[in-house]
Amino acid sequence: MIDNPKQSRTILVTGGAGFIGSNFIGYWLKQHPEDKVVNLDALTYAGTLENTRSFEANLNYSFIHGSICDVEIVKQAMMGVNVVVHFAAESHVDRSILNPGVFLETNVIGTQVLLAAALEQKVTRFHHISTDEVFGTLDPNSGEKFSETTPYDPRSPYSASKAGSDHLVRAYGETYGLPYTISNCSNNYGPNQFPEKFTALAITNLIDDKPIPIYGDGGQIRDWLYVLDHCTAIEAILLGDKVNTTFVVGGLTADVTNKEIALSLLAIMGKPSSMLETATDRPGHDRKYSVDWSHINETYGWKPSVTLEQGLAQTVSWYQANETWWRPLKEQNSEYFQKQYNKD
Repeated sequence: MIDNPKQSRTILVTGGAGFIGSNFIGYWLKQHPEDKVVNLDALTYAGTLENTRSFEANLNYSFIHGSICDVEIVKQAMMGVNVVVHFAAESHVDRSILNPGVFLETNVIGTQVLLAAALEQKVTRFHHISTDEVFGTLDPNSGEKFSETTPYDPRSPYSASKAGSDHLVRAYGETYGLPYTISNCSNNYGPNQFPEKFTALAITNLIDDKPIPIYGDGGQIRDWLYVLDHCTAIEAILLGDKVNTTFVVGGLTADVTNKEIALSLLAIMGKPSSMLETATDRPGHDRKYSVDWSHINETYGWKPSVTLEQGLAQTVSWYQANETWWRPLKEQNSEYFQKQYNKD
């Protein structure tokens, strides 16, 4: 347990203006109104203060603009902190293929800077958010799933950089005694997701009557985790008593292909199947991710609160109601979208 739940905590959230981080801060402030939350974010293309509007006036919330690679800013942000929840990362595989150096700088060096400052501050818990992609890919014809004991086998610059950060967190635990936990989550979806990610891109395209780009044959298998269910999983881990350990977190029990996700969105939004469009597959595209999240379920009783169908429907409703949020982001990144999905 991170400390006495009746006492107030000061939590440093890195990347709290991003998709998952902002959802987590909003959730935590509602569930734990006695706690203070400090948000450290560099406000890169995927982070926006628009994601923090719902809680920016909360007196227990504060924001620091800066990079996790900046030693002095990190030391400032870490002052008085009890718990670190580390979301900040470059996270898009396609962008890691185009520019791997940025991913190494942020995901590896940035994590080390945070770990050093957390050790100096004597935090009671350093929780590191990671990905199931560090485990590589599975045979699509097998019933195998990733678990906490699966060997690492990253296959993209993104997943390799996240694997490196995972190893650093464990090394600081073993070498310096820093209390840590790690969660390797599957594909998140839901409100506030930057619209270059698959579900957000698909939904916003369909709102504009544009097709959904599908890499290759669309047969890639993924586990899908609704973002608020991810937040409750992190909460369970933070409030739990298991330290220096890892939890794999997912949202499904059955395999689903990207094409099936796209078809589900078409059905929810009343669009024809002709609105699927093939895009050139990405290099080294992992064929299957599937996760066994039984460990967190058996340890803390955590499980997803929504089905995939419910989560997708809620996500569609959010994007339909929040066009003023996503449209400027797509317009600002239009050149990237045109290049990435073979558009003239």
